[in-house]
Amino acid sequence: MCDLHGRSAHADTPPDAGRRSFLKGFAALPLAAVLLDPFLALAQSEGLEMVEVPIEGEKPLRGALALPQAASAPAVLLIHEWWGLDDQVKAVATALAKLGFVAFAIDLFDSDPATDVDGALKLVQGLDPATATAKLSAAIAWLAEHERGNGRVATIGWGFGGGWSLYASLASPVSATVIYYGNVEKTAAELKALSGPVLGHFGILDVNITKEMVERFQEAMAEAGKAETLIVHWYEADQAFANPAAGRYDADDARLAWDRTLEFLRAGLG
Repeated sequence: MCDLHGRSAHADTPPDAGRRSFLKGFAALPLAAVLLDPFLALAQSEGLEMVEVPIEGEKPLRGALALPQAASAPAVLLIHEWWGLDDQVKAVATALAKLGFVAFAIDLFDSDPATDVDGALKLVQGLDPATATAKLSAAIAWLAEHERGNGRVATIGWGFGGGWSLYASLASPVSATVIYYGNVEKTAAELKALSGPVLGHFGILDVNITKEMVERFQEAMAEAGKAETLIVHWYEADQAFANPAAGRYDADDARLAWDRTLEFLRAGLG
């Protein structure tokens, strides 16, 4: 769980009359530039299709879908921070689609995003782990069979979603897993279920996802016979260093982590 402060509110949007011309040039901007501007992140997210995925015996899950130009492409399941499915995560999904991936940003809470820490805590505390696992497994299965997909699926998550990126990959086989400063407290027996490589980004200043926790994770992966499938990167940064809406954002480390993530996804998904 992350304790993120300094979350910014959305900026006012410009008048509709000038909106189209304003947006023409931002598609070519780097992701970090888009995420730093609340209006641009909102604009990126507005074009996404909100879809429902059926789950047997459960209420359908919701999420934002972004499609690439290619007729067949690998898929990425994005898992939000404890704030919920907000414009930042949707903007990342849009960026991944422009880079050639089918991107689906799941809404694990089935709720409007939280705007403060108390609201985020309430969302997390109200989440049933079994229901969340069922939703993630259904999303992975849906992406694996998607008409625009090629059968390969990766998971990626940040903070709260970073932990769930790992848990989802343990529950359902995927081709690759990306963890941004998420909880990785798992045993070797549990980690044997992983079927693809894992990339982890962690901050040495993080007091929640500590170096000791990650080292235990590395030891458990080795015990599970998966040491060679794990890549861990450390940054001179704190929790949420890749989130421009958080007070701990580090632009240089966020950019480096994003570049490494794209390289990893392309290698793992083909």
